Amino acid sequence: QVQLAESGGGSVQAGDSLTLSCAATGSTVRYTMAWFRHAPGKERIFVGGISWDGNGPNYADSLSGGFEISRDNDKETLVLQMNNLEPEDTAVYYCAERAGRRPSAQTYDYRYWGQGTQVTVSS
Repeated sequence: QVQLAESGGGSVQAGDSLTLSCAATGSTVRYTMAWFRHAPGKERIFVGGISWDGNGPNYADSLSGGFEISRDNDKETLVLQMNNLEPEDTAVYYCAERAGRRPSAQTYDYRYWGQGTQVTVSS
């Protein structure tokens, strides 16, 4: 059974940085992984994704460009480095997996999900 566990969330001030990690258990290293976020009262949206080989990472067009995704297949870990955080980045951040080789921006394309980690950014 595939299990995903996010960590690294917390409360920061605008302009600060956070690094989120997602530990995967029971997954194949060829799974595509992605980050989504869900703010209160809003839909869960795509943040960014990365293929199983670490190539071709992509990010949501709405992001400022301060986010970077990477993965370590040996450790079965997905990482989201978030820089220059803003209050609008406040959300629960989720990692997810799908069997496809390329990231998808659609929630329904992902089969496995973690429980999320809270990120709160204060102005």
